Amino acid sequence: MDRAAGLSVRLKLTLSYAGFLLLAGALLLAVVWVFLLRYVPHDAIIIPERQVSDDALRAPSFFIPGRYDLWRAFAPKAAIALALLLVFGLVGGWLLAGRMLAPLARITDATRLAATGALSHRIRLEGRSDEFRQLGDAFDAMLARLEAHVAEQQRFAANASHELRTPLAITQTLLEVARNDATRDTGELLERLHAVNTRAIELTEALLLLSRAEQRSFAPEHLDLSLIAEEATETLLPLAEKRGLTISSCGEVSPTIGSHALLLQVTTNLVHNAIVHNLAEQGSVWVNTSVQCKHVVLTVENTGEKLSPQVVATLDEPFRRGTERIRSDQAGVGLGLAIVKSITQAHDGTLSLTPRAAGGLCVRVQLPAAPPHTGR
Repeated sequence: MDRAAGLSVRLKLTLSYAGFLLLAGALLLAVVWVFLLRYVPHDAIIIPERQVSDDALRAPSFFIPGRYDLWRAFAPKAAIALALLLVFGLVGGWLLAGRMLAPLARITDATRLAATGALSHRIRLEGRSDEFRQLGDAFDAMLARLEAHVAEQQRFAANASHELRTPLAITQTLLEVARNDATRDTGELLERLHAVNTRAIELTEALLLLSRAEQRSFAPEHLDLSLIAEEATETLLPLAEKRGLTISSCGEVSPTIGSHALLLQVTTNLVHNAIVHNLAEQGSVWVNTSVQCKHVVLTVENTGEKLSPQVVATLDEPFRRGTERIRSDQAGVGLGLAIVKSITQAHDGTLSLTPRAAGGLCVRVQLPAAPPHTGR
């Protein structure tokens, strides 16, 4: 944004310091002048000499100056004092303003560097906490979050490009094989093309859902998280039975505010992950909702192989499927927990992943609670 050139802050502070010092000096001289006027007559008084004794001793004459005489003696020196105060105020104010604004200059330089894309630079102001140090620390924290966000977006873009390129490359290969081999079974080719195309569609829909959640483009409404959890559990119950798993759902009424479709997607993703990444047989999934203080909590636990904290810490990153987790034919596109995290943050909530001591994973989604909605 183009702006007209103006006085620098340092010059403004310098003029302010000098003006204040000059005004204070003028007031002080005015007080001294008023004080002196109380003891000085309006006109000058001359007491003539007089004889003290018969020996012709004479007392000296006295001259008591008047206000005009006092003004002639006081005004030049007062003007010199004010001039010295003005010079001292300008010089001292310039030096003091420069020292006070030095941290602001460092913050400005860091801002210019950040504008060029250099997000790794930090201000790191020394000294005790004050307004400038707090501003510098807040700016450093913002740069750190921005740098992490940019790095995450770059990783996401690279991973998304790779994931989207894979089905396209497979499709191109299958089409080339079909064109070069006219005797190949077209039914098998169409089946494989259908599977690859389905995976590409699922990945695209997942990316769109992730973008929608990050933009918070939804209309909030009063919801009961326990009913959403029950709906997701009933939907995925046939899949759990097919895999020989037991799934249980319980909990109390958990009112919150948000998008029914997005929160249903959260619960569905968590329950689906708990089913898919489970023991080969005799596994279990537990879904629970509760109210804790001013929050509602959705907890999804499952049995499975033991997971290290290092692996669990990366499971909510896009396209991270967890190399130590059980592989299956429904491994998904690697965005399930990333979508859950994004939707949870869009609802001002938090997502926590904890490995179970006996094996498996415990996922906890905490959302702000809402008062029970009373419709009319």
